[in-house]
Amino acid sequence: MSGTYDFGMVGLGTMGANFALNVADHGYSVLGLARSQDKADAFSALAEGRNLQGIADPVAFIAELEKPRIVMTLVPAGDPVEEVIRQLSPFMEPGDFFIEGGNSHFRDTARRAAELAKSGLGFIGVGVSGGEKGARTGPSIMAGGSRADYDRVRPILEAVSAKFNGEPCVDLLGKGAAGHYVKMVHNGIEYALMQLIAEAYDLLHREIGLANGAISELFQNWTSGPFGGFLTQITADVLKVKDESGQDLVDLVLDRAKQKGTGKWTSQDALDLGVPIPTIDAAVSARQLSGWKEERVLAESTLSVLRRISFTKLSVEEVRQSLHLAYLIAYSQGISLLDAASVEHEMDIDVEGSAKVWRAGCIIRSNLLEPIRIAVSERPQGKSILLAPSLADVVSLAPALRSTIAQGVMGIPMPCLSATLAYLDGYSTGRLPANLIQAQRDYFGAHTYERIDRPGTFHADWGPN
Repeated sequence: MSGTYDFGMVGLGTMGANFALNVADHGYSVLGLARSQDKADAFSALAEGRNLQGIADPVAFIAELEKPRIVMTLVPAGDPVEEVIRQLSPFMEPGDFFIEGGNSHFRDTARRAAELAKSGLGFIGVGVSGGEKGARTGPSIMAGGSRADYDRVRPILEAVSAKFNGEPCVDLLGKGAAGHYVKMVHNGIEYALMQLIAEAYDLLHREIGLANGAISELFQNWTSGPFGGFLTQITADVLKVKDESGQDLVDLVLDRAKQKGTGKWTSQDALDLGVPIPTIDAAVSARQLSGWKEERVLAESTLSVLRRISFTKLSVEEVRQSLHLAYLIAYSQGISLLDAASVEHEMDIDVEGSAKVWRAGCIIRSNLLEPIRIAVSERPQGKSILLAPSLADVVSLAPALRSTIAQGVMGIPMPCLSATLAYLDGYSTGRLPANLIQAQRDYFGAHTYERIDRPGTFHADWGPN
């Protein structure tokens, strides 16, 4: 191997390899760093006449890049990014810089940029959206950092980006970690749109009774309408696919939607900044709730009766009962969080003791806390206090909450009451529409899915996109 390369790529998985091929398609020479010679050779085999090569030696990788060097990383967020920086930065020189294209937390990006600046190395975070196909043929790219650093790679990024009416879908969106922040918010919006689609699908399917094929036709029509786009189109595609048995494949996808954390980061920073984003928050929580598959199936068998309701004029008593139940569910969510933190942070939290000390003196004290303390000890091990027999009478107030929301929704904003009812309905639903979200994720990101009829993980060819 001889000569120099315009662009270095670290992370030769689906996204990285496709992005590198995209760069090479536009006349730039690309050198990819692999973890092994076999992977380097596999990357080199993709060249097919392009000026593209793989290598497994980090020192030689840096030496073969044209100065000032441009190294892009497309590796998983967190430790893998740190490892790349530790491995390569000692061989780089002032004026060289990194482009970090993964879904890193914006605070990590800001920290890395500051640390590398001490050695004269540049670091810009760019959000890359579009999945594997977008990386190959034209993604949306959200860049942050200094104008000088951005301008050095601007020709490459503009060449490989998606185009809208001929205009590149890439820009420097702000200083520091702005690129990754914008990408984080993008992903939060993505969570919300996918959940909204899933809820619409659920209403069309279970409430109205339409078959998947008919719903597919609706989403296909909506794709050309005022809010249609990629997610409506892939939904139309997903709903048409059949399993080898002849069943609709989406009906066999496990309703447990996964996530990589960017939606949660969005909610967390919105809370820090005091910006309300209840739709995104609800979408994040909906995915988390979908993960409680076994407990939801259990709850469905005991709590499904709560959906029975007949609408009458809203009464003061219904409002009271609604507030009573909403109080309990707010506490139950906090206790569930204590349960999780006790394990994940290795804190060994005394949950019953927490309920005890809340009974007087604190802001959240109430007469419900003694019954809650009892419920903590009698609930099924590790499960929500909503399953405790002693609280069944309070949980049975759900019809009043449903009636209150149904009548108030004509003009009264009820974000917390509505979210409370949605939480209860989701918690007591044995099968949620998260199967569609998993199918969508597999469609655009090859994230795989599990099935309800056989063990293992699967990937399907869902459609033309």
